[in-house]
Amino acid sequence: MQVGMTLPVMEPDVDPALLRDWATRIDAGPWSTLSFGERIAFDNPDILTLLGAVSAWTSRVRIAATVVVPQLHDPVHLAKALATADRLCDGRLSIGLGVGGREEDYRAVGADWGTRTMAQLAERADVLRRVWAGKNTTGATRPVGPRPATEGGPELLVGTLGRRTTEHAARWADGLAGMTLTADVDETAALFDVARKAWADEGRPAPRLTTSFWFALAEATDDPRGQVHAHLRHYMNWLPVEIVDALAPSAGFAGTLGELRALLDRFAEIGTDEVQLIPTGGDPRQVDLVAGIL
Repeated sequence: MQVGMTLPVMEPDVDPALLRDWATRIDAGPWSTLSFGERIAFDNPDILTLLGAVSAWTSRVRIAATVVVPQLHDPVHLAKALATADRLCDGRLSIGLGVGGREEDYRAVGADWGTRTMAQLAERADVLRRVWAGKNTTGATRPVGPRPATEGGPELLVGTLGRRTTEHAARWADGLAGMTLTADVDETAALFDVARKAWADEGRPAPRLTTSFWFALAEATDDPRGQVHAHLRHYMNWLPVEIVDALAPSAGFAGTLGELRALLDRFAEIGTDEVQLIPTGGDPRQVDLVAGIL
């Protein structure tokens, strides 16, 4: 099983120097992937702009845009931006597509909340692939380029936690860019079984199975559970605070490096291809601490 690390893009007041420090540490370590996701109505960096920066900051590690919501973008322009990113990083790009769960993000860019469907997601995935294949989808004097560095375009995973979404995505996705809110191995194993069956039923190759969860280390903070809680209070600001407070005691992982190693071993046992860890603090020492157990 591979292990990736997420940049702390959802932490408050993250500056470019800190993101670059994290990126270079990840690229120099045993990590398989450097990842980050998308939000609009928040103070995180723009995902497409950041893809260009991390392409320049790294040379080895795979770069995963774990959640891109195509309904928030013009699909042809999005295809162009992602193809550009794939060329900039020499084909190291992986993309997770999801419908998103925050109506305020749709409102912020004037997108139609009614397009938040799996059918619309599949349609936009098809546009991406047709643009990347050099099809003239616009009627312009020539197709929209550039062509991606990866033949056929970067892998497209579905960003989801749900069974029905997983089953629907078997028609077009290469696998799962999943997440488990409570770092629940059994729950993740059940979703992976759904994916394996759905892909087989569609006559597709076996799906790539990835998941992620929040973490905080006892070796990096005196109160790892409190760190997770504070992170969720900031990140999950669209929810009523009482819901966030109810989730916080069981969310993600909070413990020692040894306990994290044991948890990762359990994810490996269920056939996980990759776990991507999501930090709940900006201290870059976390990259090196976890690297020591991989």
